[in-house]
Amino acid sequence: MISFSIIGGASFRAQYYLRIAQALPDQFRVCGMVVRDEARGQLLEQKWKTATYRNVTQLLKNEHPDFVVVSVSGSACPEYLLQLGELGIPVLAETPPAPTIDGLITLHEQLTCKGAKIQVAEQYHLHPAQQARLSIIQSGRLGNVTQATVSISHFYHAVSLMRKMLGIGFEDAAIRGMRFEAPIVTGPDRSGPPKEEKMIIAERDLVWLKFDTQKLGIYDFTKDQHRSWIRSNHLSVRGSHGEISDNHLNVLADYSMPVHLDLKRINKGEEENQEGYYLDGIMAGEHWVYRNPFIPARLYDDEIAIASCLKKMGEYIAGGPSFYSLPEASQDQYLGIMMEKAIRSSELVRTVRQPWAN
Repeated sequence: MISFSIIGGASFRAQYYLRIAQALPDQFRVCGMVVRDEARGQLLEQKWKTATYRNVTQLLKNEHPDFVVVSVSGSACPEYLLQLGELGIPVLAETPPAPTIDGLITLHEQLTCKGAKIQVAEQYHLHPAQQARLSIIQSGRLGNVTQATVSISHFYHAVSLMRKMLGIGFEDAAIRGMRFEAPIVTGPDRSGPPKEEKMIIAERDLVWLKFDTQKLGIYDFTKDQHRSWIRSNHLSVRGSHGEISDNHLNVLADYSMPVHLDLKRINKGEEENQEGYYLDGIMAGEHWVYRNPFIPARLYDDEIAIASCLKKMGEYIAGGPSFYSLPEASQDQYLGIMMEKAIRSSELVRTVRQPWAN
């Protein structure tokens, strides 16, 4: 049983953690939330049956979590990280850890350099589809991977996927970018489906990152694409011996024999199956490339990924490995900031090694 508290319990992201704990009560328990507004706190207490407090001091006086999830805005996050780091409390922080490069450097100096136990809840690489793709890459079937195109979510989320797919650490990059604007009918947002037909001008950002290891990352994202009903997400990875293109795998049995496979999701509860309704895993041909660790809970992919963050955080504070460190999160945020700079300037932008990369 992993117990954790939440700072920012009223936030949109905090609701994920609450739903996950409710769906997996034998694995996770929420012990208190910081909700600054008392009326809002009372509503959350009634809904989730969890105590709320107005500040961190009250929370830690009454609760003893294994770690604290900081689920607040990017601008408010650094203050909480520094406060909890000073108290020696392990933290799972929402993304990004800080909105500016100076803020990232401060966190490095005040937290990482002082041994604070902090991980960041970057969940995209833990999605079932991404775990399946990473499994194939790590098996060596693609050979030497040199290119990745990511059209899934914005800036630092996409960069984290790009670095994972390419096997990139803290290498520097030369970056070029551009922005294209076009009309589109609005789709869902965080509050739900659209209530009327409305046309907006959507920004499509295209960025090329050539890393010093001679690997190429391509970023292609249209604003709110990940929620849109009429824009598709896309990810491809190319290696010397094969490629992944979304849910298709093209590899070689030998130099003269191509093999074409689909990544197939295996769900229970369909048609006559009565084992429950959940994702069992993903197969490529006759081989499993991903198995859901939270069977039989009814979680959708983003919740499975965030539950994986919680599970890995529990292992980390028990002496296990880091799974997405503050330096990694800082590097992805830094690259995202430099990508935005390249888009605005339309000029070549070169990254430089940052303190957390040492």
